[in-house]
Amino acid sequence: MTSPCQLIYRPLSALILIAYSFSNAHAGEGRPAPSPVPVAAATVEQQSVPVWIEAQGTVVPRNYANVMPRVAGQLISINFREGQPVKAGQLLATLDSKPYRVLLEQVQAQMARDQATLSGAQSDLLRYETLLTQDSIAAQQVTGQRALTAQWAGTVAADKAAVDNAQLQLSYTRITAPISGIIGLRQVDAGNMVGITGAIGAGNSALSGTAVTGAPIAIIAQVQPITVLFSIAQNQLPAVLDRIHSALPVQAWDQRRTKVLDTGKLIAVDNQINAATGTVMLKAEFLNENRGLFPNQFVNARLLLTTVKNALTIPTAAISTGAPGTYVYVIDKTSKVTLRRVTTGVTYLDTTTIASGLKMGERVVTDGLDRLRDGSQVQIITPSASGTTRADQHNGHRKP
Repeated sequence: MTSPCQLIYRPLSALILIAYSFSNAHAGEGRPAPSPVPVAAATVEQQSVPVWIEAQGTVVPRNYANVMPRVAGQLISINFREGQPVKAGQLLATLDSKPYRVLLEQVQAQMARDQATLSGAQSDLLRYETLLTQDSIAAQQVTGQRALTAQWAGTVAADKAAVDNAQLQLSYTRITAPISGIIGLRQVDAGNMVGITGAIGAGNSALSGTAVTGAPIAIIAQVQPITVLFSIAQNQLPAVLDRIHSALPVQAWDQRRTKVLDTGKLIAVDNQINAATGTVMLKAEFLNENRGLFPNQFVNARLLLTTVKNALTIPTAAISTGAPGTYVYVIDKTSKVTLRRVTTGVTYLDTTTIASGLKMGERVVTDGLDRLRDGSQVQIITPSASGTTRADQHNGHRKP
């Protein structure tokens, strides 16, 4: 038999269950829709993109020349200013010429004496030949005189060579620049003894502070034009060799990559790959008209390998890499994003070429990617002239 309390409890339970079901059915009606994610966007464009090979390089003079004496003697004078340009043949220093002048006078006197003897022998030979025609002298005597005359002619020729050598040695006491370029600091002071191997006495105390044997007087570096040596990976070598006859342009940038120091061209590739590093050495030449490149300076070399024409490009910031691979977020007409995998090509500055996955004119997200997922609603924010941002009207939202 049912009690009165049970009769009252059952209708109340039914009412509570109905009310709970109604509240659950309409719980989401009062929630606001998720706000669009503010993002920055860019349009896929078509343009030409240069393909650069970048490497660290070292500036090397086209030629180095040690200013060395060609005869021994005391260094009398220094006739150049350190660190200044010099021209080939310019007087740089002088040695004591007295010993070589004395030697020249000696060989000249020897040659004069031998020439006089040769002249007498020639006169005797002429007289003997005249007597021989008159049958007034033995033929043997004429033959002997001819041999004597030839002997003295050889002696005079040797004397002439000795005179030429003495004059050459005397000229070597004037030390001239073998090449044009920038001359460095002097290594030997005037008053020191120097030989054909360099200094015999002390070097420049300002440079070394100790005796230096065999030091050159100075070193000349040819810096106009000048060269840069840099290495590239061996897998990049075939592409370079295919285009080496096209005078590939090379840029030399400063260490911070903020300024182009000079522009030149590739002139040579080494004949072997470094087995330890897997790289090959390249040489580029620069006119260096403004002397922005200095010997042994470290620079960043950029070799223009080719130019990809009509390539699809997007900002590099739009590209992400993760579990799906390399992908971008593409914005459709309803301001929703779709995750799309892409194949990238070369990168130049802040732009990357796209080999596949995008079409020209499509829009991709460049900023705010970390807050997105496939299908997210976005609001494109563009910078205004005042530096603030404004919402893109394409998605129907008002300006904030």
